Amino acid sequence: MTETLTGGCLCGAVRYTYQGEVGAAGYCHCEDCRRVSGSAFGVSVRVAAAGFSISKGTPKSFVKAGDSGRPVARFFCGDCGSPLYTLPPLHPEVVFIKAGSLDDPSVVKPNRQAWMRSRVDWAEIDPSLTAYETNRV
Repeated sequence: MTETLTGGCLCGAVRYTYQGEVGAAGYCHCEDCRRVSGSAFGVSVRVAAAGFSISKGTPKSFVKAGDSGRPVARFFCGDCGSPLYTLPPLHPEVVFIKAGSLDDPSVVKPNRQAWMRSRVDWAEIDPSLTAYETNRV
């Protein structure tokens, strides 16, 4: 099903639009995704590069060899630092949008996990922990 997705960074300096089929989403436990997300894993959704465009601003990028040894280009807002998307240079037809940057994250339905050998032990959230609907008072 063709969808229109929009998203951007925390400060609003960079915005993007995607029109097309929304692909699979997944969790990545590699060290790089943990560091980029500042959390236990990254979550991204795969989309076709042909339908993806920057509608406002100019994101910065950082290219580094991933755990696979292949280069990965990560794009983020140069003002607030929000991670936005990743481009795998060996697959220029694909963009991996960072799930947290989407205006409507309900389209993300993760169906896989990658780099489990790098997973941190505390990444599973114990359902018995005290939980709050909003911030703890």
